[in-house]
Amino acid sequence: MTAAVALAIGILLAGCAAQPRPTVTTDAASPVATAPASPSPTASEPVLIADGSAADNLPLFASVMRTVFATEEKYHGRAYIDALVAAGFDREAMEVTKDQTTVGNPADAIQFSVVWAEECLIGQVGPSTESPTAVVMPQVPGGGCLIGETRPIDW
Repeated sequence: MTAAVALAIGILLAGCAAQPRPTVTTDAASPVATAPASPSPTASEPVLIADGSAADNLPLFASVMRTVFATEEKYHGRAYIDALVAAGFDREAMEVTKDQTTVGNPADAIQFSVVWAEECLIGQVGPSTESPTAVVMPQVPGGGCLIGETRPIDW
């Protein structure tokens, strides 16, 4: 199952939820967040809100994602995991899909996630996506955030 299909299934499953979920879609050249405002000490830079919800931490998650996407490492899952850890997210709560297909080609899309307060912060980037996307979704049945095969975060 490709990462794009897995995200689509996850979005469809989340569509059954009663409450709308915050989403951030950005254009790498002109990052514009469409997420609701969240409490933070400064309006200019989002910060980790340790006792906040996933929606409260979506602005920071999306900011980290946009920062990595602006680099040469934009299609490497490890870069997103390392940057999210540096921003204060828990590595043990993360998942990431593979950067390459089984035949060694670049993946069409890479997904990475953080379980946060019974919900998931999920990011997707890749050559097949117009721009980086970050969403808050419920956990999948059985726990975790991503459907399909993920890679170990063992570095």
